[in-house]
Amino acid sequence: MAEENAPADELPLSGITVVSIEQAVAAPFATRQLADLGARVIKVERPGGGDFARRYDTTVHGQSSYFVWLNRSKESLTLDLKTGRGRAVLEELLARADVFVQNLAPGAAARMGLSADDLAERYPTLIPCAVTGYGSSGPWKDRKAYDLLVQCQTGLVSLTGSAREAARAGVSVADIAAGMYAYSGILTALFTRATRGTVRAVEVSLFEALAEWMGQPAYYTAYSG
Repeated sequence: MAEENAPADELPLSGITVVSIEQAVAAPFATRQLADLGARVIKVERPGGGDFARRYDTTVHGQSSYFVWLNRSKESLTLDLKTGRGRAVLEELLARADVFVQNLAPGAAARMGLSADDLAERYPTLIPCAVTGYGSSGPWKDRKAYDLLVQCQTGLVSLTGSAREAARAGVSVADIAAGMYAYSGILTALFTRATRGTVRAVEVSLFEALAEWMGQPAYYTAYSG
């Protein structure tokens, strides 16, 4: 990136604070790109091991290659959000943040009072971003998702294999697609807040992100027969 070697206070998102309850790939990929542009990203991890991507492998000087790739330039702390003290610290962070990102399990954010509507009441200038498997409405809203499953459901594996056998794409492309749309959605929301004074929530699902990337094959199939 052109800004990579610029002083921190000259980067485009200098002065923006992001709090993220994140794990795995999609949400961390979005927030890492915000960090690359100068945002202060505070990563909230679970007690007992934190982000499970830390344990995907041990190839980078004993650390996970996924974790190293996705979490550079971030700050991190462990909070037990089931305790009053943990929640109090989180609320203190949110009160001073510009963006809140989460990819909690289906329904967990609402149960914890961290849905977009809940946050709008407490922090009207905070931009919430939810990264889910299948969205917050519809018949699949309560299902958990993972990359290979979404690659199968959107038909990607039928394009990457051979005539005899379907095959998974070699990287976590559903997660990466969702992370890219979350990133661009957050940038758009920050721009809208700055220029219009309007705060809008961002929601991205793995399924919808990869289904969009499958648009050309879908058109080709529908119109070619």
